[in-house]
Amino acid sequence: MQADAPIETLKKTKQLFSYGGENMDINMISIAIIIVIFFLMLLSSSIKIMAEYQRIVIFRLGRLLGIKGPGLVFVVPLIDRVIKLDLRTRVIDVPKQRVITKDNVTVDVDAVVYYRITDPEKAIVEVQRYEVATSLLAQTTLRDILGTQSLDELLSKREDLNKSLQTIIDQGTDPWGIKVSAVTIRDVSLPDEMMRAIAKQAEAEREKRARIIIAEGEFQASKKMTDAAKLYEKTPTALRLRELQTLTEIAREKNLIIVPAGEMGTVAGIAKAVNTKVEK
Repeated sequence: MQADAPIETLKKTKQLFSYGGENMDINMISIAIIIVIFFLMLLSSSIKIMAEYQRIVIFRLGRLLGIKGPGLVFVVPLIDRVIKLDLRTRVIDVPKQRVITKDNVTVDVDAVVYYRITDPEKAIVEVQRYEVATSLLAQTTLRDILGTQSLDELLSKREDLNKSLQTIIDQGTDPWGIKVSAVTIRDVSLPDEMMRAIAKQAEAEREKRARIIIAEGEFQASKKMTDAAKLYEKTPTALRLRELQTLTEIAREKNLIIVPAGEMGTVAGIAKAVNTKVEK
């Protein structure tokens, strides 16, 4: 029994080492899987795919490295910081601004600004938040420019004001690498009292034009009648023919009887007297 004891001890020791080797193999496999997964995650974070309208600005350890894209771009994870930009035309809906015009009329005006990024490096380095900066600049410029115009100019010269706003805002955003392509004044809201005053003014203007047109018609008609009178004076026969034509036109109205003065009236009076005597 004592001779078998060392043999049993050796068997147990051998089994213990075999179990330890199996555990070691499992741990090595787990570590390898974790390393592979970490490597794949690192590789995926280092690959960027940019569309045709996209660019990325890369900062390496805080220093500007450059602009990359479109297509496949490689960056160094944990070292490079990337900022993605969209180069397509964007739209800013400028909220309503209360503007006091040159003739002291308070109006609410809103506009639409179309812009795009032309220099991604300047858009990130030269200004903190280019979208907010462009929107605030558009609001300020809208109030400043429209405040120098009268209400009539604001309503009638909107196309010229759009071009002026576009030029001024574009000059302000040019150092930021932003191009303003168009500005459109969308709506001008007037107080109710001013709308009623404008309606009265428009009604008076229409009445004025109507009176002028009537007066011009009377003037032209009087000139023509003067010319006709001179012609009738030279040719009395034409006057007689015109008189007969007028009687013919009047005869169409059966309830109207006209006896003109002159020879025609004398003839008509004699005829009536003869008819009365015959009847008696």
